[in-house]
Amino acid sequence: MTVLVRSGVGPLCALARAAIPSIWRGNYFSSGNEAAENNPVTPMLRHLIYKIKSTGPITVAEYMKEVLTNPAKGYYVYRDMLGEQGDFITSPEISQIFGELLGIWFISEWMATGKSTAFQLVELGPGRGTLVGDILRVFTQLGSVLKNCDISVHLVEVSQKLSEIQALTLTEEKVPLERNAGSPVYMKGVTKSGIPISWYRHLHDVPKGYSFYLAHEFFDVLPVHKFQKTLQGWREVFIDIDPQVSDKLRFVLAPSATPAEAFIQHDETRDHVEVCPDAGVIIEELSQRIALTGGAALVADYGHDGTKTDTFRGFCGHKLHDVLIAPGTADLTADVDFSYLRRMAQGKVASLGPIKQHTFLKNMGIDVRLKVLLDKSNEPSVRQQLLQGYDMLMNPKKMGERFNFFALLPHERLQGGRHQRNARQSKPFASLVAGFSELAWQ
Repeated sequence: MTVLVRSGVGPLCALARAAIPSIWRGNYFSSGNEAAENNPVTPMLRHLIYKIKSTGPITVAEYMKEVLTNPAKGYYVYRDMLGEQGDFITSPEISQIFGELLGIWFISEWMATGKSTAFQLVELGPGRGTLVGDILRVFTQLGSVLKNCDISVHLVEVSQKLSEIQALTLTEEKVPLERNAGSPVYMKGVTKSGIPISWYRHLHDVPKGYSFYLAHEFFDVLPVHKFQKTLQGWREVFIDIDPQVSDKLRFVLAPSATPAEAFIQHDETRDHVEVCPDAGVIIEELSQRIALTGGAALVADYGHDGTKTDTFRGFCGHKLHDVLIAPGTADLTADVDFSYLRRMAQGKVASLGPIKQHTFLKNMGIDVRLKVLLDKSNEPSVRQQLLQGYDMLMNPKKMGERFNFFALLPHERLQGGRHQRNARQSKPFASLVAGFSELAWQ
């Protein structure tokens, strides 16, 4: 569900451990009072303890990277963590309507920018492939609109297990997959609807060209650096071995400034911040691509607009889980700071949002689509499932206000370009972007 990028921020020197002044406790779990039997020594924990003994305390970012994407023991690499039997459920697994509306969004943007003769659909961290599958079903249903457009699908996925599940979900079994583990394109195939599909480990390996990018619950699992404001200034939170319990980890504060402090805004007013350099690298890459070749990027994730502080947490079996307990057995996540994503676009492209999920989906016509599906169904169980899925997606106390939508678009898309002006309107039609504007549905 994530890609590997280098942030260039290294670990604290091993010699500094003796000088570390204080313990830091997070908001979600203290990682301080758990019984020994609740802290099993996992292979990942043994790996981390050896690493810390060798090189000193590690940043939270390095901890997340090791726990989630270590090639040998990483949580995402060999495990299917999605669905009712996994550790969390995503919106596409809840209701088909979610993916259908995103499919409509991409077609809307394709039409608004001149109906290019070809485009790439690129998803970062595609999960089980459910979301892109729902989007492709919409593309098939609207085949008359897209008939003169060559579409290809490109999935960025580091998990071997999930890529196999995606292939099973999306491709036609009669057409064998091409596999080349050593190549940037490590797998190729054809979808059930006949569209070429390719898999990559890194975004920079995806061919440049007119593309629509999708990142759903992707940025929240990228590694974050955590900082606490102290009387001596900002101090980064590190992870060290508990001196009282040799097979247990704890949070500590760095004794002096660290390189990642450069990512903190000079006018920051919060007393605790999380910064994600990897997210900045990816947003810069997306912005450069969209500015150069056109298209758009749609980000859907839980997060905030530069207001929250300590959001680092774990999930196991659909329940909150102490982030330092049994590493490698639970998902680790931190809320996305959309204000940081906006800054990292650096004006190369325009940005919209974040707006709450229930607002975006309502603007996209979720109520209309739900009514159509309910009218078509005579099965009480199907109708109940549709209504429950709708409630989960839209209820402010569930996903409706926890998740946000954010978009990157070429500047000319909002200013009105050669293909976008309506002679009967005093201002460009391009200023109306589906989902981010309240549109009339008939």
